[in-house]
Amino acid sequence: MSYRQFILPVLAAVATIAAAPVSAPRVGIASFEALPKPLPLPYHAGDAKAQIAAARARAVKAHKRVLIDLGGNWCLDCRLLAGVMETPQVRPFVAKHFEVVTVDVGRFDQNMDIPASYGIKGRLAGVPAVLIVDPKSNRLVNAGRETALADARAMTPQAVADWLAGWVG
Repeated sequence: MSYRQFILPVLAAVATIAAAPVSAPRVGIASFEALPKPLPLPYHAGDAKAQIAAARARAVKAHKRVLIDLGGNWCLDCRLLAGVMETPQVRPFVAKHFEVVTVDVGRFDQNMDIPASYGIKGRLAGVPAVLIVDPKSNRLVNAGRETALADARAMTPQAVADWLAGWVG
């Protein structure tokens, strides 16, 4: 067997493994009603731009993506997302793959320059709006899918975890 006959199948197998999607953790909770109460209140005032810049720097070093969670504590879907991300099964998965920044958008009247800086013009279609960002290029990876979790209550906790896993880089 020649070197070429040997190495090409090996390289093809490695490429297939590398391209395989990352599996989401099994949440083990069938419905949002089973999440621990009270649900988290993750959104707080602060310098969102500085937090995102710091998260990008950490993400570059750790070979992760940045997950920018735009929402408000008044939003049930936002709190459900936070509740799923805090489960014992999902928390380590998120920590391994993302640097997370929660950004309070108030009643769509605060920090709206953040989505605009990623090409999202006008009012957000809903919250939570989740921006998955490549930290090296500062490019939005999930363009057009930012508000897929804005109706999280119509999903299952596992579907939320699966959606997050779909953006692991």
